Amino acid sequence: MESAMHELDALGTKAKKTKLQLIKRRFYRERQLWFLCIPILFFIFVMQYIPIFGDVIAFMNYIPGQSIWSSEWVGLQHFKTFFESPDFPIIMRNTLAISGLNILFGFPAPIILALLLNELRSKPLRKFVQSTSYLPYFLSWVVVASIAFLLFGNEGVLNEFLQRFGIIKQPISFLGDGGKYYWGILTSLSVWKNVGWNSIIYLSAITSVDPELYDAGKVDGLGRFKSIWHITLPSIRPTIVVLWILSMGNIFSAGLEAPLLIGNAQTRDYSEVIDTYVFKYGLELGNYSFATAIELVKGIIAVSLVFAANRFTKKVMDTSIY
Repeated sequence: MESAMHELDALGTKAKKTKLQLIKRRFYRERQLWFLCIPILFFIFVMQYIPIFGDVIAFMNYIPGQSIWSSEWVGLQHFKTFFESPDFPIIMRNTLAISGLNILFGFPAPIILALLLNELRSKPLRKFVQSTSYLPYFLSWVVVASIAFLLFGNEGVLNEFLQRFGIIKQPISFLGDGGKYYWGILTSLSVWKNVGWNSIIYLSAITSVDPELYDAGKVDGLGRFKSIWHITLPSIRPTIVVLWILSMGNIFSAGLEAPLLIGNAQTRDYSEVIDTYVFKYGLELGNYSFATAIELVKGIIAVSLVFAANRFTKKVMDTSIY
């Protein structure tokens, strides 16, 4: 019995050494790529990981200008204050609604655009459509908000058009009636702004599809639509799944610029989200500990959702990030 145990231990040790040797050989073979990655990894470590230690102020009453370690330790007080706040249900509802709509409409939109662009036979037309769809991404949300007020304001283009043709008698407050129009307008602007840029990844994935598959599909009698359904989409499914997993981390992130710039006092009950709430308490009121506590909760939930989505897709679709 003891000899068998010794043999098992020896086999386990040998397997570990073999695995370590394989890692060393692979690292040596790819050493140039790793050396190129060192500055990037160092930048990520300095800018993304070191600041994590600052989250400790979420458990303190930190006063700007003083040392963190001389601040009063309050434990979970800021978390309790946030969860018991009367604004908490409104903020969570708005955040989930806006981010949910962005995922619902914003996630499939670039996939559809990439598929349509791939089907265009005219190269000049394809380049024109691509360039036109990319352009909004490079516009600041300040510019997009100005366009929104120009189009949907009480004296905007849309109201003027509807009144001129006798469709309405009085201007409609599209940006003032949050219950009817605000979420729809915000989602439409977000999709319009990002759809072109996000489609680049899917276009890159589509270009890697083997052309022989399409030739075989034509032989089998597949039309353009069926080729998309049976060849293109299954081929880019890993890309779609990975991006969907990553998008799950944004469920509690509705953005800061859009709700802050397009929202107003009339739409506060529909435009106030976690990011704007943190901005007001953290930067405007200087309550950094409270704002950090909220962001810490959001970050923990986001990471948990990404891991849960990854585990789900791994079991159901056999596709995952890791």
